[in-house]
Amino acid sequence: MRCQLDMIGLVVEDIAASVAFYRTLGMEIPALDTSEPYAEVELRGGIRLSWNTVAMMREIQGHWDQPVGHRMGLAFLYDSPADVDAAFATVVAAGYSGVKEPWDAFWGQRYAQVADPDGNLVDLFAPL
Repeated sequence: MRCQLDMIGLVVEDIAASVAFYRTLGMEIPALDTSEPYAEVELRGGIRLSWNTVAMMREIQGHWDQPVGHRMGLAFLYDSPADVDAAFATVVAAGYSGVKEPWDAFWGQRYAQVADPDGNLVDLFAPL
C-alpha cells in the first residue's frame, strides 16, 4: 500500500480573514470565492491547501470541538534571514499576533513564530 500527502486542511472561523493572513506572509493565493464554507488552492509542488469553516465541520461531523494546544503547525521557508525578519515585521504591522520575535536558532536557522487569525502557530524560517 502506498500513499501520498495531497492536501492540508485548515479549519477556520472566517476563510477571507485566514486567506488575507497567508497572503500577508507572501503566499501566492489566487482570487478565491471566500463566501462558501470551503476553498482550496494548489501550492507549488502539487499539494493543496484548503480552508474549511467551523460551521461546515460541525455539519459534517455533527459536532466540532475547539482544539486545545498545537499538535500540528505550518512552517514557511524564506530565502534569507532578513526575509524572516521582514515577514515577521509585515505580519505584526498588519495587526496579526507575533508570538516569538525572530532569533537565531541553535539548529542553524533564523526562526520566528506568528499566529494566524484562528490562533494556529505559524513558523517562519531561513537557513543562517
